[in-house]
Formats: sequence, C-alpha cells, structure tokens
Amino acid sequence: MKITQIQGLVPALPRRKRVAAYARVSSGKEAMLHSLSAQISYYSDYIRKHSDWEYVQVFVDEALTGTKEARPQFQEMLEACRSGKIDIIITKSISRFARNTVTVLESVRELKNLGVDVFFEEQNIHSMSAEGEVMLTILASYAQEESLSASENQKWRIRKNFQEGVPSIGKLLGYRLKNGVFEVVPEEAKIVKQIFELYLDGKGLLAIQKQLALQGCILSKRGIHVILTQEKYVGDLHLQKTFVQDNISKKRMKNDGQLPQFYVSNSHEAIINRTTFSAVQEEMSRRARKHQPISKAPLIYPYTGLIKCGKCGASYRRKHANAGSKYEKIVWICETFNSKGKSACDSQQIPENILDKKATEMGGLDIISSILVPEKHKLIFTMKDGTQQKTVWQNRSRSESWTAEIRQAVSIQNSIRKKKKEVSCET
Repeated sequence: MKITQIQGLVPALPRRKRVAAYARVSSGKEAMLHSLSAQISYYSDYIRKHSDWEYVQVFVDEALTGTKEARPQFQEMLEACRSGKIDIIITKSISRFARNTVTVLESVRELKNLGVDVFFEEQNIHSMSAEGEVMLTILASYAQEESLSASENQKWRIRKNFQEGVPSIGKLLGYRLKNGVFEVVPEEAKIVKQIFELYLDGKGLLAIQKQLALQGCILSKRGIHVILTQEKYVGDLHLQKTFVQDNISKKRMKNDGQLPQFYVSNSHEAIINRTTFSAVQEEMSRRARKHQPISKAPLIYPYTGLIKCGKCGASYRRKHANAGSKYEKIVWICETFNSKGKSACDSQQIPENILDKKATEMGGLDIISSILVPEKHKLIFTMKDGTQQKTVWQNRSRSESWTAEIRQAVSIQNSIRKKKKEVSCET
C-alpha cells in the first residue's frame, strides 16, 4: 500500500484594485494650475495609502462644460474602463463628475455594467452599492438644479450690468477693462488704427493679415473683420448682441430679439473717429455688393417640365449633343441617363426637331399638358382635356442631315473608291 501526501494549494493572492481619480478644475489660469497640482497630489496620496489599491492615473478636465463629449480626459477615462484597466474611480462630487442628470446616470450605468465602481467623496456614495443609483438620481438632479441656479444668477448679474451700461468682457485689442470702463492701450491702439487705414487704402482682409504678420501681429481674417465692425472703437457699447442658450450646452446664440439689447453712446475713450468708422462700413458694403454673385434664372424652353421618362420617372432636359462637331444637334435627354449613364436608365434621347414635328401633328404645344417617353421611338402625349395620343418616331438617316459641302465631299470620296475598284478589276 502506498500513501501519498497531497500538498494544499497555495491560495491566490487577491488582486489589487486598480484605482483612478477624476477631477474638473476651474478655467482661470493661475487657479487652474494650483487646483490641478493640489488635486493630483491629493488623489495620488489618497490612493497609495490603501495597500490593496493600485494607482492608475488622475484624469483632469478644464471646467468649461459638464457634457462628457466636450471633456477629452473623461472620454479617455471611459476608454480605459472599457479596456479593463480601471476597477474604481474616485471623484469629489456628483457635480464634478457631470453637471446634468442624464450624463451622470448614463456614465455610471455604463461603468456599472463594466464592473467599475464610482465613489463620490462628498456624498459618500458607491455606485455599485444597492442604494447607489437611487441616491445618484436624486443627488444628480439636485446638482443639475444647483448648476442651473448658479447659471441663472450669473446671467442676472450680467444683464443687470448691461442695463447699467457695463460690459461683460475685458479683453479687446486696443483696450483693457478697468473698473467697468474700457481704457486705451496705446501700443495696441496703433495696430487698430493701422487696420482701419489699410482697409480704406484699398487693402483686403488677407492683405492686411499678411502685413500685420510681418510686423509680428497675428490676427485671423475673421478677427480683422470683427475689428473693422466693432462699435467699441468709436467709444460706444452695443451690449447683449449674443447670449448663452442654456447652462448645459453653453451654446452661444445671436440675439435676434429673444432678449433686450442696449446701446451706450460715448461710454469710453474712442480709438477711431466716427467719420473713419462710417467710411469703413460704407466701403465694406460697397465691396460686398461688388462681389455679390449674380443669380441667374434658369433658362426655360418650350419643352421644359413637359417630358417625363417612362423608365425611371425623371424629367427630360435640353442638351447640345456632339457640341462643337459637324454633327452637333439639340436633343432632349433623361436626367438620370445624362448624369448616371445607361446602367441607371437605358432611355433614349430625342432630337428637338422630332419633338417639334410630333407636337405640331398633335395640334401644337398650347393644347399639350405632358409628354411621356415609355420606350424607344414611342411618345405618349397627354392633352389638356385629359385625352391621350400615342405616336412613334424615327431618327433621320445621317445623310439627311448633311450639308451641301459634306454631300460634295462624300460624292468625291465615293468616286475615288469606284475608280480604285475599276482599276483593281482590270488588273
């Protein structure tokens, strides 16, 4: 009898959870850098304190919008989760993860299906827990309302400033906003004046752009156009020309009367005098009129809109067949055949003189409401009284369309061929 001792299997060590963090930082330059550094340091330390966690990465987006499509780092994090590289995501709060309920729930549910847990620190919620989604729905709605409230407060403040003649932007070439008033920046004001002068000297936007580039000033053609039409340079303010559609998309819309607009005259020091500004606007209008494309009305022929193809249903159009050659003639051809070829529609073109002849036989175009081409060499005329008449036609032989010169040349050629044949027979 042989007895063998069975060694116990070594239990597999539990795999460490791969943990990442997600944050959104404010868009202010100095504040953003400070917040970015602080959050990366905080989450790195926080994750590494857990012995059963493995640090992956801190994903950070700039807080421009709460929609996931506009956040590249958020999308990168989702891709990492789909690839099985992340088990847990830590984020400060629901509002930092996304600003609207739909985005929060869509993302969390996808991550839950992937087996990825999202931990919201401020609310102390794990998305994988039983009560997680219920609480997320409630709190995400609250976060969205909070975002909406903040947005409405900001809009109210800006619109109140507009009513008082205070602008909302502080950066404009030639000016800086100080205590709610535009102050001239002399070095930049020289560039603005130069742009207006160059335009009145006959230069176009591209030529002005190139000349400024040689001076080290980089502006787009659109930017130059905006400068040339900007009322602020004569010391006026036109406020609320645009507005933000909503707090989620943050799409900026042109104000075409949806909201009140305000015009403030002589609100600050002018860079361009009103005479020069008006001259530029007139010149812009003149150039626009000069280069405005002249719309040509489509040519209407007697058979336009009358002829239909019985094979594909398309209309027939007028065409110069064999243009530039001695066989040039005007025909009517199916649009499908003309644009896509015989494989799309094997209809037949009809010489215009045949149509004229057949229409005359039917009593003239005045009593014809439509012409159908059911198959080759056949036409069906529908009269305005509702009756129909069928007819057939044939192409003239090529010799019938020959001119006197062509007939003479063919006659000579035939005569030569005949003589050659006679000589051949004699020999």
